[in-house]
Amino acid sequence: MSEPLLDVRNLSVTFHTARGPVQAVKNVSWSINKGEVLAILGESGSGKSVSASAVMDLIDCPPGEITSGEIYYRGKDLLTMDRLERRHINGKKIAMIFQDPLSHLNPVYKVGWQIEETMVIHGTARAEARTATIALLDRVGIPEPAQAAQKYPHQFSGGQRQRLMIAMALALRPDVLIADEPTTALDVTVQAQILALLEELQRETGMALLIITHDLGVVAEIADRVVVMNAGEIVEQGTAAEVYANPQHAYTKRLIGAAPGKGAIHDNPLGTEPVLRLENVSKNYAAFQALKGVDLVLHEGETLAIVGESGSGKSTTARLLLQLEAASGGRAIYQGRDLFTLSPKELYKMRRDIQMVFQDPTQSLNPRMTVYQLISEAWQIHPDILPRAQWRDRVALLLEQVGLTAEHMHRHPHQFSGGQRQRIAIARALALEPRIIVCDEAVSALDVQVQAQVIELLDRLKDEFGLSYIFIAHDLPVVRDFADRVVVMQAGRIVEQGTTRQIFEAPREAYTQGLLAASLDPDPQIQARRREARLAQETV
Repeated sequence: MSEPLLDVRNLSVTFHTARGPVQAVKNVSWSINKGEVLAILGESGSGKSVSASAVMDLIDCPPGEITSGEIYYRGKDLLTMDRLERRHINGKKIAMIFQDPLSHLNPVYKVGWQIEETMVIHGTARAEARTATIALLDRVGIPEPAQAAQKYPHQFSGGQRQRLMIAMALALRPDVLIADEPTTALDVTVQAQILALLEELQRETGMALLIITHDLGVVAEIADRVVVMNAGEIVEQGTAAEVYANPQHAYTKRLIGAAPGKGAIHDNPLGTEPVLRLENVSKNYAAFQALKGVDLVLHEGETLAIVGESGSGKSTTARLLLQLEAASGGRAIYQGRDLFTLSPKELYKMRRDIQMVFQDPTQSLNPRMTVYQLISEAWQIHPDILPRAQWRDRVALLLEQVGLTAEHMHRHPHQFSGGQRQRIAIARALALEPRIIVCDEAVSALDVQVQAQVIELLDRLKDEFGLSYIFIAHDLPVVRDFADRVVVMQAGRIVEQGTTRQIFEAPREAYTQGLLAASLDPDPQIQARRREARLAQETV
């Protein structure tokens, strides 16, 4: 066999912290050949992104330190190169796209200039770079590329921003493209488009593609080989089909076992009484109509999922329900009252009954407050719920109910993992003893095993506290496992609704069928059949 294009050998990375050294990567070895797609699969903290950052020279040293190993690109060790030689390779020969493009695109510069600058830094004339930028924007599917080049990052959707990052990474036609969780927060249809674009560009250019992910569906869709990492070490590797069909390591088996969409579909009978009813709800902004006559019913003890692409109106519906924004029309009937017409005093009381768990607990939990302060704040706002003398015991009980311990109440949010922070957010929502909890993409950014744990927790708490959920999500396998009924939204309207079994096994509308077809299955064989069917349909 020919020499690998990129070859990582016995790489170890240690971070020096106030509590002592943390070995993030331990003697990791993997390689990738020209034209190959390699996936590094693992949960947060497994070391997959750290090893990729070492390839790109993006580890801050200190506190990080590469303690052993070699990284060979075309037979030359990147770790022993001088800074100038390494700079000529980074971006030009090995490029990277990141999970959150909005954090890596400069908000004060037009996107066209940012892509141009990538080429200018490596010696391309400005006029030539400008022409190439327009061509790149067109190639990655940005509408009206010449006009788009004059816009700023915030003027694009999430999927379009990811396409901009891909255009920037491909500007110098690299040999290796590293994609770090490139589709994690994207809708299923946009995710499918981004993966199809990466595959197509890879075939055109012959570059090697390294995908870092925690999503087994992404591995099944795009990867030739997969490396499984856990706690900084490689525990298993092989072809995607081999690893899925015959996993050898216990960790890999747990990952595959936690993949959503494989369990029994919920067939829970609906409660006889509606707890909430939306009637002809609309929302108008200056430029467009976000909601157009939405009607839905939430029953007692039910999990109602709302699915759809970004811009479909599902999160707007949640914001109107919680009165975070004012509706333009319609009614929201709760306990015989229209929530949209309540006085401030009445609304204050109602907020106890309807709580929300947001997508990103890092943003929704105040970093300056301890867990005790975050949870007990609800009782400061509503002092009639619980005497102050009982606060500490109730916080301890709530933490235990969400799978944490009483000693966690003295810590701050940054001292927890993403899954633990989401558990804290759920405990805070439960503090007011609500009847309804709105979960807005509450598990979309979590690793598959943590996601399964949080879903199991929500299901248990529903029975324990008699809760009803509105579960907003773009991850259809999770919805299949968790929801009793599903509402499908598109462009501000409900296009279809029914039981979970009806929606997943016999969808009526073409839009719903398209959403389900774009959803990824963790089984490479099933995903291959779906891909063949999709290509055959496109050919017709």
